[in-house]
Amino acid sequence: MEYSGPSELYVDGEWTDAVSGETLQTFDPATETEYATVALAGEEDVRRAVDAASRAAERGSEWTELDPAERGAALRRMADAIEERKDEISLVESHDNGKTPFEAGMEVQMVIDTFRYFAGWTDKLTGEHNPVPGDRLNYTTREPLGVTGHIVPWNYPFQLAGRSLAPALACGNTAVVKPSSQTPLSALYYGLAAEEAGLPDGVVNVIPGSGSEAGAALAEHDDVAHVAFTGSTEIGKRVMADAAQNVTGVTLELGGKGPHLVFPEADLGAAAKGIHYGIFMNAGQMCWAGSRLLVHEDVADELVERVVEGAESTPLGSGIDDDGRMGPVVSEDQREQILDYIQTGVDEGATVACGGGVPEDKESGYFVEPTVLTDVTNDMTVAREEIFGPVLSVIEFSDEEEAIELANDSPYGLLSGIWTEQLSRAHRVADALDYGMVSVNEYPVTFPQTPFGGTKESGSGREQGLEAVREYTQTKNVNVKLD
Repeated sequence: MEYSGPSELYVDGEWTDAVSGETLQTFDPATETEYATVALAGEEDVRRAVDAASRAAERGSEWTELDPAERGAALRRMADAIEERKDEISLVESHDNGKTPFEAGMEVQMVIDTFRYFAGWTDKLTGEHNPVPGDRLNYTTREPLGVTGHIVPWNYPFQLAGRSLAPALACGNTAVVKPSSQTPLSALYYGLAAEEAGLPDGVVNVIPGSGSEAGAALAEHDDVAHVAFTGSTEIGKRVMADAAQNVTGVTLELGGKGPHLVFPEADLGAAAKGIHYGIFMNAGQMCWAGSRLLVHEDVADELVERVVEGAESTPLGSGIDDDGRMGPVVSEDQREQILDYIQTGVDEGATVACGGGVPEDKESGYFVEPTVLTDVTNDMTVAREEIFGPVLSVIEFSDEEEAIELANDSPYGLLSGIWTEQLSRAHRVADALDYGMVSVNEYPVTFPQTPFGGTKESGSGREQGLEAVREYTQTKNVNVKLD
């Protein structure tokens, strides 16, 4: 499939080259060949996009004067436009990122569902009446923030852009979307969707560019009222520091080292399937990947055998191979980093139960074998650091207290999983886990209406659901003295 989609910046309702005229090339991770050339935004393009979004966010503009119900209708039209191009966007995502068509299709569908969900919020942004002493009327309203910046990672380029874009627009904000320079293509389709939905010029702007230049310029721009960033904890800290120069609010969804806690009474068949899905989906390139398997010593051997069997039988395929169940990782650098982590694990005492290298039958593509490491202790590098690849570290425990201690002994706190047939244990352990999300007897799972975010170094703020509405609005208090 040759790329025939948008390749220019989308700024103020127009498709345009970068001011500098610079472009960037993208490569298909499955073939290692050039796939597309797109405009590369620089600092001046960021300024142009923010200026356009600022004009669209001004009081009295077409966007801000739009009836809330009409704003909701605009989001539904965007969802319809995306749905109309679902197959095309899915294939582009497969070529640009390397994920399988099945995974890319789920990603696009999640965006469609997200836009339709938040379209329902536009006429429900209500305030409250506050009972105060004396002859007074005191109430609050919820107002949009203004210009929002969205710095998007390469692992779920389309879905993670839409996850923050939809609530931002629903709340009446405008947006500048900066997709990763590694996977810039699918986010450009938001420009097409905005055009087809009839959104006013400047409401949505999409500018592919590097994080060090375009991303930093967006985060530190004094006209940006809020920045949503998904990516590594290290870069998230930089984004927070850049935004802090203007006391700009941030929503940060960062790294993770998700634990599965598998207790002896668990359904091991179901657990093995969930563990497999939670670490090998998207080749393990997920912040919420379940990369630590904490399993009770009484069932460890049986469960590991099941997980290894599933890993070894996973068909590897290119991003457009329907027979593939796990695609390549995004780049050669990413592959080498993952392989280095595996070697570090072995050097520190871990045992490779399966995988551990590059598949011999793949002549091209950045593939890594689904890998399971046993004999891991929680102080090893592979148990502490986010590998961002298809590598599962297995750690045994002897009782519930130890399992909770191991799970919480991590700098991260995004998603955790519990596998048990005891309802009381499920609730007790969920309450004890220092994680923003806990899933019992399935992994991973999320919905547009459920909050997504973590504790500790996994970020701050929440995407999705009611929490996202709070992220992208501000409260105004009004007091009226009644005579």
